[in-house]
Order: sequence, then structure tokens, then C-alpha cells
Amino acid sequence: MSSTVKIGENSLAEIAFDISKEEFAEALNVAFRKNIKRFAIPGFRPGKAPMNLVVKYYGEGVLYDDAIEYTAEKAYTEAVSEHSLDPVSRPQIDEISEIGSDKGVKFTIKVTVKPEVELGEYSGLGITKDEPVISDEEVDKELEKVRERNARMIPVEDRAVLDGDTANIDYEGFLDGVPFDGGKGSSYDLRIGSGTFIPGFEEQVIGRNEGDEFDVNVTFPEEYHSEELKGKAVVFKVKLNSIKAKELPEIDDEFAKDVSEFDTIVEYKDSLRTKLTETALKNADIDFEEKLVKAVVAGSKVNVPDVMTENEIDRMIDEQASRMKYQGIELEQYLQYMGQDMQSFRDSLKEAALDRVRTNLVMESLGKKLAIEVSDDETDAEIARLSEQYGLKPEEIKAQFDGNLSFIKENVIFRKTIDYLKNEDSSVSDKPKTEKKPKAAKTGTKKANITTKEESIEVVEGGE
Repeated sequence: MSSTVKIGENSLAEIAFDISKEEFAEALNVAFRKNIKRFAIPGFRPGKAPMNLVVKYYGEGVLYDDAIEYTAEKAYTEAVSEHSLDPVSRPQIDEISEIGSDKGVKFTIKVTVKPEVELGEYSGLGITKDEPVISDEEVDKELEKVRERNARMIPVEDRAVLDGDTANIDYEGFLDGVPFDGGKGSSYDLRIGSGTFIPGFEEQVIGRNEGDEFDVNVTFPEEYHSEELKGKAVVFKVKLNSIKAKELPEIDDEFAKDVSEFDTIVEYKDSLRTKLTETALKNADIDFEEKLVKAVVAGSKVNVPDVMTENEIDRMIDEQASRMKYQGIELEQYLQYMGQDMQSFRDSLKEAALDRVRTNLVMESLGKKLAIEVSDDETDAEIARLSEQYGLKPEEIKAQFDGNLSFIKENVIFRKTIDYLKNEDSSVSDKPKTEKKPKAAKTGTKKANITTKEESIEVVEGGE
């Protein structure tokens, strides 16, 4: 068997095969044995007629489909290895130009392969990491959130409803004097100002007193999910059962003791500042990584094949469907509620999918250029991290990948590549990047030995 490869536009590879008559004779024999019981030859029991008589009776072409399938599968596998191809689509036989037991077979297979990446600048990018400083206002804002969570709701009997109160109501909606589905509720706690109900509803509850019965006139939004109600004017019959107001605790030492392990409000505020600083530092690190990766991707050139984008959209849809199913919602129901069909949903994901694929391709190419490798210990550490994160045993994590650890290793390489970029730019000053002398590691002759750090599960789910 011999094969030649030509890669054209959109990374479409055409692999031309020339199979000798000896190799094709083997394939014909395989096809014959596979179908032997199907051939009925007068004077022979089913499955007992010799191949030469079957070919003479039916014609050699009766074996071609299975013979080509056997030949193509074997030849394609060898060609992918021989030419170091990285397919990203299903191979398809495009043309059979010659076939026969006396001459062998010549055919062409088309398959999309990973595109070549032309890397741009990837070190000395001049991107600096933010050093966050938590202000007193941010601490006070966080303290106010804690205060809100510890507020008490107290009954109100001596005044009307104010903005911010919680009104317990019974209600029923009418369209043209007829009750409509989903428009009725009883003993519902409505926080005024929450925007929970149709625009205009909550404002008409303000100023009402306990025991009041009144009409609320509103119009449903034009983009409302119900065809029956969108843009329609309706009337709600409402009864105000009770009113409650929020009572916030005083911010003092007693408050600190109630909500924390600290004895004074000063100590508690210091602890809030520490937590906010830790979170800000983590976010700054994530932002630094994202800026580095985006800069490398923006400076590189790669033409992403359409099939890779479509495959990534498929993965993103599967991810979304899994998340929604976990919440008890089917994706199709959600799309219907949002007034979308599957095609429009796919279209909305295209840009993000293209960006994700382009990023993975560039980072994968950079990892190869830097000759980054993954040790068995690093692979085990990644499995242990995933095991702890998802509450599964290491064996269960491995089972999810059918024992193929290449996917996990790719994640580690991705992480180490990002760490390389961070180390390269961690000491960058405001000087132009052209003033920085290149290092030997850029040539790909020196292996980068960077310790892996924490990564988000998004890398695991989205990696190629």
C-alpha cells in the first residue's frame, strides 16, 4: 500500500491510496468470508460454495463494498500514522478511480485535520498583573450585605406599604374579564422593589393598608413568553393580607459576635478585608491569565476549520443541557420559553465556540513549541485534584475517560503553558517589549519545567 497527502483549503486533507492487487485480493477474501452464507449457488448448501464460483455467478462487484471498507479502514489508519495527521472529522471515501482483482484499487479519502498555527509573540508581552487594594468602602459594602442577611422581618400594622416592605397578598389576574392560567396566587410574599412581578404591579401596592382589596392594572411586555398574554392589558384583583418591614441590626460589637467568631466589630471588619483581598488576588490572577492568553491568540494566525467550530458548539450544547438537567429543566423547554429554536441557539454560540477552538489550537501549538511535558506524578496529581473536586475516587475519574489519560495530560500541558506565560511576564516593566532580549526557551530547544497550579473545570470540559 502507498499513500500521498495533499492538504487544501479549510485544512481538508485528500489522501490518495494505491492498493496492490495482492492486498486487494486479501480484502476480497475477507469480504467473501463475511458474506458467505448470503450466497446461494445451485448444487451447494448455503455457505459451502467456493469463492471462485460465487464470483463467477454473482460477479466480483458483489464483494467490493465490504472489501473497500476493510481496505480503507486499514489503509487510513496506517496513513494517519505515517503522515502524522491529526483528524478532526470523520473520513469519507471521495473517489474510487480504479478497482479489480487484476489491478488492485485506487481511491481517495477526504478528512479535515487540525490546522497549522503560526505563532506570534508569546513572551515579554508587557502585560502587568493588577495588585488590588481593598478600600474601606468595599469593606463597608460587604458588611452591609452581611447585615442584610441578618435582618429581621417585623409585622407592620400602623401604616401603609412602603418601598422595601414585604406585602403578603392574594391575587388573581383577568384578561377581558376572564381568569388566565398562571395568574392566581394566595398568601404570596411580595417584596416591593424586587421587580418580581410585571412592571407597574408593585408600585400600585405602595400606599395600601392591611385588609385593602383593590385592582392593579398592568400590561404584559411585548416579549413575554406567553403568546396569549404578550402585550395585553390585564387586571389583577388583589387583597393585602399583611405587611412586614425589614429591621436591620446595629453594626456594633454584639453584631460581630452574632455573625462571626470575633468579639469586636474592628476585628470582624479586618477579617472581611482579608477575605476580600484573597478573592481580589485570585480574580486578578485569573484576569492576568486571560489577558496573556488573549494576547498570544490575537498575535497568532490560524484558520479554524468549520467542522471544529461545529464540534465545539455540540460540546457547548451538551454542557448547557447537562447543567440545566441538573436543575430539573430540559434544554428544549428552556429554548421554547426563551422563544428560541435549536438553530438560533447554535448560531448564538458560534463566536464563543470559534474563540474557544482558536485558543485551544494556539495554546496546544505553543505547548509543543516549548516542548512542555507531563510526568506521571503530575498526571496523578491532576487526577487527585479532579477526584477531590467532584467527590469521586481516582479510579472513577479514570473510568470517565475510558482509561485514556491523554485528555487529562492535555489539561496539565495547557496549565503549564499558561504558567510559562505568567513567569515570562511576571517581571515585565513598562519598557517596550522589543527591548527584552529573547530567551533560549523560545526556540523550543529547552524544555519548560513549570509547576502546575490550580485551573478551572472549564479547561477540562473545553479542551481539545
